[in-house]
Amino acid sequence: MHYDCLIVDDETELAKMTAEYFEMLGVRTQYVDSAASCYAFLEENTADLILLDINLGNGSGFDVCKKIREYYQLPIIFISARQSDDDVLVALSIGGDDYVKKPYSLSVLLAKVKVNLKRAEQLKNAVSEQPKEEQDGKFFLDPATMSVIKEGERISLKAKEFALLKTLYDHKNTIVTKEQLFDEVWGDSFYGDGTLNVHIRKLREKLEKDPNDPEFIKTVWGTGYILEL
Repeated sequence: MHYDCLIVDDETELAKMTAEYFEMLGVRTQYVDSAASCYAFLEENTADLILLDINLGNGSGFDVCKKIREYYQLPIIFISARQSDDDVLVALSIGGDDYVKKPYSLSVLLAKVKVNLKRAEQLKNAVSEQPKEEQDGKFFLDPATMSVIKEGERISLKAKEFALLKTLYDHKNTIVTKEQLFDEVWGDSFYGDGTLNVHIRKLREKLEKDPNDPEFIKTVWGTGYILEL
């Protein structure tokens, strides 16, 4: 069976309440309470987005995220009572698309979920409409596999990383403001500089010979970024 959203949270009452709220407002949602039940669910069902707690009794949401990322590129939003900036950075660096701290507002969480679902659908449509490869001397962007071919090497990207690179590529050799990136990649203004910085850093680690002295993705301080090709 297919769902818009899967909630993985061992606070079952909160998960149930969130799922019921989402269902009431048109987002088909199911919830599970452990890492094992998450894996079992995904063997029998599909979901377009996952809300993932970090503390899962005998399991860790971080481990769940890493495992899911081996097979799926769907958006993952962490929901956690852990307030540390280090937890946020870890969550984003291992493949999370956002981090929402508990206690959360149901309406704000739903807005984030809808934005990510919309963005994922737009990306699917873009993949189906675009040619298999877009070439620019140093880069080949391959929307069908969400990868980039650089100097003959195929580099796999996560969904948000590819969307971010695609946006910079579409405006190559032109400054792209942070606000424009938030709008085109994430689709809303709920996100902060930390989210963008983590994804830029991950892209540089994959594409640059020296991520600390980037050749391609350059920072324009106080404004945004530019992809120089």
